Amino acid sequence: MSASTSKRVSVVLAEFNTAAEVMHAAEKVRDAGYTHWDTHTPFPIHGMDRAMGLADSRLGWIVLGGALTGLSGAFTMMWWMNGVDYPTVVGGKPPFTTPSMVPILFELTVLLSSFAAVFGMLHLNRLPRHHHPVFESDRFRAATDDKFFISIEADDPKFHVERTSSLLQGAHAAAIELIEEGAS
Repeated sequence: MSASTSKRVSVVLAEFNTAAEVMHAAEKVRDAGYTHWDTHTPFPIHGMDRAMGLADSRLGWIVLGGALTGLSGAFTMMWWMNGVDYPTVVGGKPPFTTPSMVPILFELTVLLSSFAAVFGMLHLNRLPRHHHPVFESDRFRAATDDKFFISIEADDPKFHVERTSSLLQGAHAAAIELIEEGAS
């Protein structure tokens, strides 16, 4: 058994020449039921999320959770410190007043929602991922210039090298490349 036959294909990479072609191919891949795949384009394509069958991002809900945590945490902290733990009367004002709390409420809400946005985005995008098999392809370098790509990963439940390649060939791919694990 040679070294090339012992390696396993990890990604099927299909190249397309236009945005319309990759959009049509993305719809075919979505309709075929693949779940572990992505499109790579030199610029954003309007409608690609819908063509890929992607749901709305959950990042907004994560940020809302961070904001509500910051707001309620700041309120609880100031209520405890100023009204219960160490109430201090200054100038005859009550120890627990809402107007004096507004800047801290705002700041902690913004701080925790921004942390939630950054770390939520990193988690949802599975980052940092320092290496992806498509980077092994010399052809893939054109993804930032003028070519459009679809990559289907081998960990997809529907993945089969021949069937996946023929699906992409049927979507009029200009070229199809099989990227093996550990290729260098």
